[in-house]
Amino acid sequence: MLDQILDFAPNVGLDTLLLLPVLIALEAVLSADNAIALAAIARGLEGAKMQRNALNIGLVMAFVLRVVLILTATWVTQYWQFELLGAAYLLWLVYQHFTSDEEADHHHHGPRFASLWQAIPIIAITDLAFSLDSVTTAIALSKEIWLVILGGLIGVITLRFMAELFIRWLKEYENLEDAGYVTVALVGLRLLLRVINPDLVPPEWLMIGVIGLIFFWGFSKRSAEPTEASESLPEKSLSETSSRQ
Repeated sequence: MLDQILDFAPNVGLDTLLLLPVLIALEAVLSADNAIALAAIARGLEGAKMQRNALNIGLVMAFVLRVVLILTATWVTQYWQFELLGAAYLLWLVYQHFTSDEEADHHHHGPRFASLWQAIPIIAITDLAFSLDSVTTAIALSKEIWLVILGGLIGVITLRFMAELFIRWLKEYENLEDAGYVTVALVGLRLLLRVINPDLVPPEWLMIGVIGLIFFWGFSKRSAEPTEASESLPEKSLSETSSRQ
């Protein structure tokens, strides 16, 4: 479909104008499962400030790794071992999530981090594993390296805000974290299929449709746990009652 769109472009400049929003849209669509995985990792830190700092620093490191991946993409794609490592890492994250104990207070699976610098490398490496799929797709669409880097930068910025949004949603929707990790498993399996036999890799439209259905399930049930505001309300009411007495 992209080739048909670009057939109408009379010059390289118009090609670029048409291709940039396509790359941005591609990054946004493929970043939803990435964002929820990064949000779940950031939740392993105590406090909103540490979570934001981990996402900020981790995604700066992630962008540097994306640029390195883009510049070496032609070389990287010659070695199936990179995709195998990426698939193994993502599937390991999924295994760790579903086999770890759930915190009763926050419905959170996975490790807790004692310091900021324990979480930051995990965030950067996780984004890099996801980038093996999205960056190679972007390279296939355009040979303009600067354009792919720009699309990657916009993708990282979009991912940063999406991840913070998902941190809040993970507290509100009971099934969302599990749904996110199911989509992480799909991305890992997709990379694994590319290693085994590229002809077995499902098309993008099918992946997007399945991921959409999984997220529909993820948002289908609100969490029963009270919000911070509602938790503080009874304490406030009790103190007011005591003062009146």
